[in-house]
Amino acid sequence: MTNVTAALEFRLLGFSSNPHCQILLFTVFLAIYILTILGNTIIISVVTLEPRLHSPMYKFLKNLSFLEVCYTTTIVPKMLANLLAKRKTISFSGCMVQLYYFISLGATECYLLSVMAYDRFLAVCEPLHYGVAMTAECYIRLAVGSWVMGGFTGFLPCLMVSRLHFCSYNLIDHFFCDISPLLKLSCSDTTVTEAVIFILSLLVLSSCFLLTLISYLLIILSILKIPSTSGKRITFSTCSSHLMVVTIYYGTMISMYVRPTYNLSSELNKAVSVLYTVVTPLLNPVIYSLRNKAFKKALEKIVIRHYHLHSL
Repeated sequence: MTNVTAALEFRLLGFSSNPHCQILLFTVFLAIYILTILGNTIIISVVTLEPRLHSPMYKFLKNLSFLEVCYTTTIVPKMLANLLAKRKTISFSGCMVQLYYFISLGATECYLLSVMAYDRFLAVCEPLHYGVAMTAECYIRLAVGSWVMGGFTGFLPCLMVSRLHFCSYNLIDHFFCDISPLLKLSCSDTTVTEAVIFILSLLVLSSCFLLTLISYLLIILSILKIPSTSGKRITFSTCSSHLMVVTIYYGTMISMYVRPTYNLSSELNKAVSVLYTVVTPLLNPVIYSLRNKAFKKALEKIVIRHYHLHSL
């Protein structure tokens, strides 16, 4: 007879059990985490302090940076602690909280990336109507709507997973509380839960990716009409960078969650998860801001102003 218990805690197996490998991973992930927090904090600060960057485009970017800080902080600190700990445990309630924030913040990023692509579409393809279409009120509605919808998206999957029964075998073969390893661990019939999560993932990820992709395709078609070669090159460079980040994020997320069953090998599961939980939050500030001339000028201006104040 299967021993079904109300699990009080789980053990996260994480990555390699080799101590030397764990120290190396800890060092690498800590460096990436610090750079991610630093890069995104710089974006938030510069956009807040520089009045010239108070346009909807940069305000959306500020939202994305704050989101990335929250998103990576949901996963990485616990992962770092477990890399050095002997008992790599997480309480049941802590696991469900982590799962909720992981799903809701991930969904919020999907909505926000779609909104940002729509904003760029209006700016490039409808420049004369941009000021009328993307007003301050419209920006607030789109930004707040993204956060609220993300919060609601995370509620149902987390609720369904939390109601499952778990056997006495409580080892999660992952570095955080993800849907796939929790479903594998459950003693309950997970058919309905898997079906609901699959449909929800399909609706959110596929629709947001298509909206983002269509927006960028229309932007590219509009760019092709620009007579200036330098203008084409600059705009193409920016759009291709944005599209690269979007493709990496959506590609990994769709491959993980838009599948009718969750039979991906645990090692491949972990490797793909690292891409969207650790790597993408680091890439976003580099791609969206540090290659942007207006942002770099604003950053230089703030640094020079700060230097002069301290030199007086």
